[in-house]
Amino acid sequence: MSERMILHEYAASGNCYKVRLTAALLGLPLERRQYDIMAGETRTPKFLASVNSNGRIPVLQVDERFIPESNAACFYLADGSSLVPDDRFERADMLRWMFWEQYNHEPNIATLRFWHGWVGEPNWTEAQLLLAPAKRESGKAALRLMDEHLLARDYFAGERLSLADIALYAYTHVAEDGGFALAAYPRVQAWLERVPAHPGFITLAD
Repeated sequence: MSERMILHEYAASGNCYKVRLTAALLGLPLERRQYDIMAGETRTPKFLASVNSNGRIPVLQVDERFIPESNAACFYLADGSSLVPDDRFERADMLRWMFWEQYNHEPNIATLRFWHGWVGEPNWTEAQLLLAPAKRESGKAALRLMDEHLLARDYFAGERLSLADIALYAYTHVAEDGGFALAAYPRVQAWLERVPAHPGFITLAD
């Protein structure tokens, strides 16, 4: 790719990490622009007008165009690479897991990580106190489903690492920050050790 690519991000976010990890595994250069979400920097008139009118990150900027949504940005980077299966069914299955991650996994596991690590349980609102038990059970259900899926396979879609694994790895590997006990999911744990073995892998802190 010859485009200039800029990642508008908050480094501690798993959604932003997905995009950085995809680029790193593919050896693609990314410029990085940091925003403090706790200070409202993605809600300023300038950001809303010039980067993402939805006020969220990550956003992948490609020259003068912008791609919001982490999994869409990952797909842009990886399209045509080994991270996207050649087989039509496996490619659709990869997308299925990426959609599932944003609908069933991230809203529970990532949200509790944020509530614990950034908000702090003593500061939870009444709504958060009411929602937390259901989110915890839904997060556990997501991890159980992942563990069952990995019973007879090493990766989530096809027989090699794909964007499905990257999308799920981002928040699964820090799930214990949200109070989830990963020891209850041994096949997920084995997969969490498998993903970092790939050349080019970077950590959340890199």
